[in-house]
Amino acid sequence: MYAHCAANPARKAFTLVELLVVIAIIAILIGLLVPAVQKVRESGNRVQCQNNLKQIGIAMHAYHGANKAFPRGYLATGAFVDGATDTTPGWGWGAYILPYLEQAPLFEQLNFGQPVQSSTAIATVIPTYICPSDYVGTGVFAVTDVNWNTICMAGATSYAGCCGGSYTTTAGTVSTVSTTTGMNDTGVGNGILYRNSSIRLTDITDGTSNTVLVEERSFAHVQGNWAGAISGGYCNTGPYNQAAVAGKLGQGAGDLVLIHASTVNNPGGRNLDDSNSTHFGGANFLLADGSVHFIRNIASGTPDCTTLEAMGTIGGGEVLMTSLID
Repeated sequence: MYAHCAANPARKAFTLVELLVVIAIIAILIGLLVPAVQKVRESGNRVQCQNNLKQIGIAMHAYHGANKAFPRGYLATGAFVDGATDTTPGWGWGAYILPYLEQAPLFEQLNFGQPVQSSTAIATVIPTYICPSDYVGTGVFAVTDVNWNTICMAGATSYAGCCGGSYTTTAGTVSTVSTTTGMNDTGVGNGILYRNSSIRLTDITDGTSNTVLVEERSFAHVQGNWAGAISGGYCNTGPYNQAAVAGKLGQGAGDLVLIHASTVNNPGGRNLDDSNSTHFGGANFLLADGSVHFIRNIASGTPDCTTLEAMGTIGGGEVLMTSLID
C-alpha cells in the first residue's frame, strides 16, 4: 500500500515567497535594462544623425564643385520686402543638393522656375533630412499662411541652413541675423546660406573649420521643410515645443529653411530660429569643411552663445573657443 504524503503548507508558502522574490528581481533587472537600452538606442540615433549631416556636407561640397559656390539659402527673384511674402519661387538649399543625395528622380520632378508650392513632390519624405531621434509623425505637414490656412503639404526636416551669427546694426547695436529679414532688413546674411546667397569656399575667411553650414533643428520643436521658403508661409512651433503658445503665429517664410547660430536647446522661449534637438545635452552641427560635431546646450547671453554666434559668420575674424566642439 502506498501512503499519501500530507501537503506541507509551510513549503507552499515558501514556494510562493520564492516566486515573488524572482518576480521582484526580474522587475528590478528590467528597470535597469530599459534605460540602458534607451541609452544605446539614442547613441545610435545620434550617430545616424551625424551621418545624415555628413551626407549633406558631401552633397554641399559636390554642388560647390559643380557650380563654384554653395547653393542659395533660398532663391527669390523679386525685390526684398519682408522675407515672408516675397520669397518666390523660394527653392531652398535642401532642394538644390538633391542630385548629390541620390535623389535625382525627385529633383527632376521639381520646376525651379515655379513657386515651391506648385509641386506636390515637395511632400516627399527624405530620410537623410530627418534625425532618427526626431518626432516627425508621418513626415508630411501643412505649411500655413498668416490666417492658418493651408498653403501646401511639405516634407519635414530636422536640419536648417545657417544664415549667419551676430552683427552690428546700422543703429550701432549688436544683434543676430534674422532668418526672415536678414541684416538691417535687407534679407542678406553674414553666413553661408541666406536669401540669394552664392558663397564660395574662398569667401569664408574665418576658415571652413570655424564656420557653421547646417544646424540641427528638430521638427518636434520647429516645423521646417527641406524644399524651400514658401512665400506667404510661416514657420510654426512643432508638436513638442514646450514654449508653444496656442494660436500664436510663427515666423516668416525664410525660417522654414534657415536658422542663425546663437543658442542650442535654449531653456527659454520658442526658439524658432535657434538650434535644438531631441538628443540629450546638445545638437549636431555641420561645419563648412564637411566635419560634423556635437555642440552642447548653450543658453542665451552666455560666453558660449557669443562664440557660437561668431561661428555663424564667414568673415568676422573672431578667435573661437574650440571647447564648444567635441
